[in-house]
Amino acid sequence: MESWITSVMEQFGYVGIALLILLENVFPPIPSEVILTFGGFMTTKSELTIIGVVIASTIGSVVGAVILYWIGRILNVDRIERIIEKWGKYLRLTKEDVRKADAWFDKYGPWTVFFCRFIPLIRSLISVPAGMSGMNQWLFLLLTTLGTLIWNLVLVIVGAKVGDNWHQIVNYMDVYSNIMYAVIAIGIVVFIVWFIKRKKTSQN
Repeated sequence: MESWITSVMEQFGYVGIALLILLENVFPPIPSEVILTFGGFMTTKSELTIIGVVIASTIGSVVGAVILYWIGRILNVDRIERIIEKWGKYLRLTKEDVRKADAWFDKYGPWTVFFCRFIPLIRSLISVPAGMSGMNQWLFLLLTTLGTLIWNLVLVIVGAKVGDNWHQIVNYMDVYSNIMYAVIAIGIVVFIVWFIKRKKTSQN
């Protein structure tokens, strides 16, 4: 996949970068780290500029995030509640659980959307619950753009600085990604344990 990504970028320049980043948001297994660091490296070997690569990648990322946001809006909380009403007994979930989760996102959603832009994979998926919760689309757009701009700028500049050694940055980002996935997995386990205990306490 890496060779395909780099060949698209070499052939189509800014347009290729924007389209690849858009795909990365909608289809997270495509690694943005490769796209951004190689894009930075290309600024030292071609007519591409750091500012141009950052703008192209940010446009692609924001468009991809908006697509996922509207998928979330189409799903919405009411539809999820109807699904829970039918299948919730098998998942040990109730409509009240959905409402509480929605209320939590209403309260902390903006910060979640911003900071999740720095976590691989999650940076794409967070757009769906943002849409489901009905988060203000302009606030979503603002925070997504800011978070994405910072992420893209850092990786593109690093890619330009290290030049031919851009592969090393991708390796470091793989380590970073694995650490973040481990932290998230632990967090999910802790939340599930807390949730089950809380349900048992309320039932008693």
